[in-house]
Amino acid sequence: MSANRSENIIMAVPKGRILDELVPLMKKAKIIPEKAFFDTKDRRLLFSSNISWLKIIRVRSFDVATFVAFGGADIGVAGLDVLKEFNYPELYMPIDLKIGTCHLSIAELKNYNKDDNIQLKIATKYPNITNSYFANKGINVNCIKINGAMEIAPNLEMADKIVDLVSSGKTLLANDLVEIENILNVTSHLVINRTAFKTRSKNIRDIMVFFREALNEKNN
Repeated sequence: MSANRSENIIMAVPKGRILDELVPLMKKAKIIPEKAFFDTKDRRLLFSSNISWLKIIRVRSFDVATFVAFGGADIGVAGLDVLKEFNYPELYMPIDLKIGTCHLSIAELKNYNKDDNIQLKIATKYPNITNSYFANKGINVNCIKINGAMEIAPNLEMADKIVDLVSSGKTLLANDLVEIENILNVTSHLVINRTAFKTRSKNIRDIMVFFREALNEKNN
């Protein structure tokens, strides 16, 4: 199936935990993906929906903002952590969907006792947020970019601290880490490509209305 970009609105949604929370909200918004979308064995990435002009792509949560910013999708659902990390000027984020709630934190080993005046090594997949946060405090850090399993980095003496998303905190606890600072509270937002918003305004505004009505219903 071709996306047929001239006619369709493409919405990028994240795989994983956020999608589990997003699907019920989409249903409240009367946006229903085709049945194959829910089949975990289906390897396709592009799906149709009950709205003839709306197609849905399923991508890694960290990639949603990039797909929307570079025009691969017109709208998407992305966490504030990803939006702040990439800080794409092409993106407009009009609606906080109030899902995917967690926070971005600094954590270290329970028995950590090094001098923070030395250059710290920080394991994270958020080097831009991390460098900016520490720079604002006058601290120069060396970020080691890791896309996963950074909780083990301090135990292996790869890094002094980590910066990562925390929801339950169980993974930190299991790896003898403690949170020492909350950098950013995170929820997922509806994001829109600014050019698409100008050229496909009516359909995109319809989607915004659907989500706003769904959020109102959820909150009442």
